[in-house]
Amino acid sequence: MAITASLIPAHEVDADWLVVLVSDTPEFQGRIRDLDDVLGGTIRATIEQEDFEATPNEVLPLYQRAGVAATNLIVVGIGAAADCDVRCLRHGMLAGLRNCCMKAEQSVAMLVDEGVSEQISTSLVAETFADTVVSGPVDADVYKAELKRHPFADATLCLADTGDVEQALDTGAIVGSACNVVKDLVNRTANDIYPQTFAACAAEIAEDCEVECVILDETHLAAEKMGALLAVARGSEKPPRIVKLSYRGADSDAETVAIVGKGVTFDSGGYSIKPSDSMISMKADMAGAATALGVISAVATLKLPVNLSVYLGLVENMISGSAYRLGDVVTARNGTTIEIHNTDAEGRLVLADVLSYAVDDGVDAIIDLATLTGACVVALGEDITGVFANSENLSDRIRNAADSTGEFFWPMPMHKHFEPQLKSHVADCKNVGPRWGGAVTAAKFLEKFVKDTPWVHLDIAGPSWADSGTAWQDCGGTASCVRTLVEIFRSE
Repeated sequence: MAITASLIPAHEVDADWLVVLVSDTPEFQGRIRDLDDVLGGTIRATIEQEDFEATPNEVLPLYQRAGVAATNLIVVGIGAAADCDVRCLRHGMLAGLRNCCMKAEQSVAMLVDEGVSEQISTSLVAETFADTVVSGPVDADVYKAELKRHPFADATLCLADTGDVEQALDTGAIVGSACNVVKDLVNRTANDIYPQTFAACAAEIAEDCEVECVILDETHLAAEKMGALLAVARGSEKPPRIVKLSYRGADSDAETVAIVGKGVTFDSGGYSIKPSDSMISMKADMAGAATALGVISAVATLKLPVNLSVYLGLVENMISGSAYRLGDVVTARNGTTIEIHNTDAEGRLVLADVLSYAVDDGVDAIIDLATLTGACVVALGEDITGVFANSENLSDRIRNAADSTGEFFWPMPMHKHFEPQLKSHVADCKNVGPRWGGAVTAAKFLEKFVKDTPWVHLDIAGPSWADSGTAWQDCGGTASCVRTLVEIFRSE
């Protein structure tokens, strides 16, 4: 797909669709005003008559209009231009684009209200456009005979000054493609994506991106004494895997950051079995690993001057005669003994061994990604990632990057008074605390396995999956956090 920027007036661009993002002011400026003049003031009049208020993501189809070269015209509101941040811009773009890709091989052009330029640079507008053009058409209907949406054939961003936006367009397209990697993996079912097939997919992506890939099978995991991870895997016929991906874009003595992803490809809850309503979406319990894979694919394709190691802990949590039980004591890779009080608190057991493995690899900082706790969703809702850290500096780096991408992150407490809640009478610790503060006690459990390495745990249980669709996204995998984590490495 060709994604370009053009100085041609929007009404002269020959495309199947022209998407116009407008603010709620009746006094348009620049190219929006020129387009509306060609339309005889239709957009302004519609706003004044309150038939279209230009609220964020509100869509006004105008379709075929005299004087406009594009076959169809769609206007999308962004609210007040002064309040439009990159999140608002992305959602507005997606709301428009998702109406334009119902047929294959469609071409699209876009014009953005120039009033947003005081908040958002032209290069960021261009990057966001390319990102949304690539990622917007990808939905959860991966198994349908007929897709609802299709990739665009080509896309044009109409600008008053194209300047140096070519790199921004390329970057946006790469990030959008990385988001699609995540969405595709998360949306596929557990009989399709399980530890071996996930590992094979990771190896294929690594080869495409020229990233080193090492896969540890169950024999290697046993040799590494990964007793916590292997305990979770015991109940499944699908053997576990750890995938290590290494990208070296900087000198050998430069900082190496690790991203550790929880990859529970299906989570029944084990003997602490989930109810059916809670289990139906548990194919998505590997979103942390999928996100980590998407991030390294983007970082490597962008050829960023950083060193990044990604570790994917891949298991299935099932019920069988060999499954681990409540009351069992398992020994983690670092020697910590863990009494099992809940087999549905399996993700932290997987991460415990993988975090220990990353620490012993000598990485300088660790970010882990996990759909870890429903408690975090209760605390923060479905759109916000919980941030738990032993390093204020690393936490700040993530939150600053999030501010640039429009994703929501929020710092959570890590006070020492939570630690006694994990004490066990028979082992070094138990794998869960009491009901209250469950997201924090889960993070405090993970902290036991990172030693003194700067570390941030991101609980993405809420934002990684959407139960219902919106104007800007389908239900299913959302690829949350990809843009923020890539931004961390771009800003190095």
